[in-house]
Amino acid sequence: MLNSLKGLMLTLGSTMKGIRKPITQEYPKKPTPVKDRFMGFPALTWDQDVPEPFCTGCMVCIRNCPTQCMSASMKDNPLNEEGKSSRRKIVDYFEINLNRCILCGICVELCNFDAIVMSHEHEMSTYSRNGDRVNLPELLKIGKKYQSETDWIPPSVIEKQKNESEDVVVEGN
Repeated sequence: MLNSLKGLMLTLGSTMKGIRKPITQEYPKKPTPVKDRFMGFPALTWDQDVPEPFCTGCMVCIRNCPTQCMSASMKDNPLNEEGKSSRRKIVDYFEINLNRCILCGICVELCNFDAIVMSHEHEMSTYSRNGDRVNLPELLKIGKKYQSETDWIPPSVIEKQKNESEDVVVEGN
């Protein structure tokens, strides 16, 4: 009985004051910012040094995806023939069905080329049945946006820098 009275007093006190700030947010008007470690939908990354995607279309991510929501194909890289790129093959076609994606991140972990990341995009619903099929240009657009917002550096480059700094410390001893 005492707890019921306490609850009633708290309710009456909050209604009488009217000073309390609302706890809920007005979502469409004020979206909640996502945290750095948030895993949204997958996106493809863009190599700034060589103007091409990191993805080579090797299909490792596609073969290991538990929902089989991705499809891709590769082609010969014209920049490799010119000597501007070290990638012999490059992605020609890539599509992800976001309705089937379970955001597990397996594709990111398995990619040997740092070509796919879990972006911060999460508001991509549509009214059409196949509206959530995202193709290569859209995936690259999402990836470029993610890279610019987070100052993304490829994990292989970070690992390389870490190993080089450890080698310098070892040589210095």
